[in-house]
Amino acid sequence: MRYLVLSCSLNPKSRSRILARMAHAHLAKRPGGAEFLDLQDYALPISDGGACYGHDDVAKVAQKIERASGIVVAAAIYNYDVNSAAKNLLELTGDAWEGKVVGFICAAGGHGSYMSIMPFANSLMLDYRCLIVPRFVYAAPSHIDESTFGDKALNKRIEELAVEMQRVTEALFPEAD
Repeated sequence: MRYLVLSCSLNPKSRSRILARMAHAHLAKRPGGAEFLDLQDYALPISDGGACYGHDDVAKVAQKIERASGIVVAAAIYNYDVNSAAKNLLELTGDAWEGKVVGFICAAGGHGSYMSIMPFANSLMLDYRCLIVPRFVYAAPSHIDESTFGDKALNKRIEELAVEMQRVTEALFPEAD
């Protein structure tokens, strides 16, 4: 598997999941294909620094992250940061992220927290030596519509992220084709 799209919301009516599905549709057309991983499908424990790492679902998710060359993280933004499920995922699967190409899609409540993904991105860069795709998608509620999967401009931005993800991933991992 070349690409992994992570839907990091536990909300059944998640807007970030809609965006993640859009990204998956674009990346699935690319060489190597893409897998969609929805955190709602896994009973991940809260990171406790101990027994949590032995949980079966942690191992399953970590293996999927480890096999991917490029990862798109789709997460909600709360209080100027990614949601707690995304942060917990990183704590549980840390070393599996080593050296990955990572892109972001953020579903936010407003226009004012555009840079809120940076603490999460910094952790990936500094702790796990990930390369962050500089083009990411930030979407306010007015851009996301469940019935149409987002407006045309938003869909174009997600497609541009997929193209950039492919370009950077192939440049770094040409042997993964």
